[in-house]
Amino acid sequence: MEEKACRNCRLVVRHTDTCPLCGGKDLTDKLGGYVIVLNSEKSAVAKKMGLKMNSVYALDIKG
Repeated sequence: MEEKACRNCRLVVRHTDTCPLCGGKDLTDKLGGYVIVLNSEKSAVAKKMGLKMNSVYALDIKG
């Protein structure tokens, strides 16, 4: 199962070539860690990163 992250919104996706969140097609497998957002409305990390949806995001995208 190959995971990729959208370079635009950082959403981690599997088995697709298009980001379901922003529609971006610029995906990379070069991620540096994960952020799992369980409650985006109350999460200080989600607010700091500008994340609006509960999901898994790349903490850092390399290259």
